[in-house]
Amino acid sequence: MKAILLAACLSLIAAEAQAISRYNSTSMSCARLQGAVRSEGAVILRWVSPTSGVQRYDRFVSDDRFCPAEQEAWITTVPSSDNKSCRVYHCRQIVRDFLR
Repeated sequence: MKAILLAACLSLIAAEAQAISRYNSTSMSCARLQGAVRSEGAVILRWVSPTSGVQRYDRFVSDDRFCPAEQEAWITTVPSSDNKSCRVYHCRQIVRDFLR
């Protein structure tokens, strides 16, 4: 019985880790892409870099609540099907200014 309970708990942890959606940003309009990020809270977007041809990807969030501790949401851009610079947020380390 303990083994079954342990296996059930481990499967829940594994399922939770796979819960983030992945999208190809260049196959979606900017509005649809922003809507997906807003409604899901956090998504992984991927695209091919127009300058190097290398596959790029990152995690994008709707706001600070979806960033790890010591990080905050900052505006960046990704390419979409209708906009070369679609504005979205990604998590970035908080820089503390200790010289004040």
